[in-house]
Amino acid sequence: MARYEGRHAGRSAAPPAPHCTAGDRSPRAWIPRGFTTTSSLFSLSLVAATVAAVVAVPSSQDIPTLTSEQARAALAEENEIGRANQEDTARLLAERIDYGASRSAERARKEAQETETAATVAGSQEQPEDQLATERAEASAEEKVNPALELAAAQENPQAAAQVLMPEFGFTGDGQWQCLVNLWMGESDWRWWVENPSSGAYGIPQSLPADKMATAGDDWRTNPVTQIRWGLEYIKLSYGTPCGAWEFWQAQDPHWY
Repeated sequence: MARYEGRHAGRSAAPPAPHCTAGDRSPRAWIPRGFTTTSSLFSLSLVAATVAAVVAVPSSQDIPTLTSEQARAALAEENEIGRANQEDTARLLAERIDYGASRSAERARKEAQETETAATVAGSQEQPEDQLATERAEASAEEKVNPALELAAAQENPQAAAQVLMPEFGFTGDGQWQCLVNLWMGESDWRWWVENPSSGAYGIPQSLPADKMATAGDDWRTNPVTQIRWGLEYIKLSYGTPCGAWEFWQAQDPHWY
């Protein structure tokens, strides 16, 4: 027994007194140096986590809360802004295209105007030469007068002079010529000096009054060409053609036209 009890005496011995003084009242006086309890560690961890959460997570009052209507309104506004931007881009593009087209049209107009001006200037420079050529041609034609229209030839053969002059008044063809021959044969027998003793009608066409033929030339009394020109103009204005005058003449009693 004595050996057994001595053998287990250390296990049954009372625990040693804590390392403290009689005047130490702090709870830590009962915790051995270098030792920390589980509850203390947990409390420290909880405090650290709380501080971290406070610092990292914002307050719920700082986070806005949107209703579904507000969300739809915000989305619609964003879409509207997008459409407005697209419309502005399209408008600017259209304006640039229109501006380019207007500039091209203006450039083409100026080029056409410059071309027209150049052509006008060139034409004005050439006009005197053309006019001179025309005047020369007319003078040459006057110099080359048909021999049948010479005074002596016309007095000798007024019908030949009339055949030369008829195309100037648009009278062509054998039919019109024959009507004219018949008409003035009945009026004056183609005599340029004849005068109607009762009326005073004068010349080949028997103008009444006689001095009306002065509109064709001052030599109306002696020049068959002047009388024929006046007579053909009178027929054209009054009856259209020699055949029209001849038809009217035949229908009158006594005959006249």
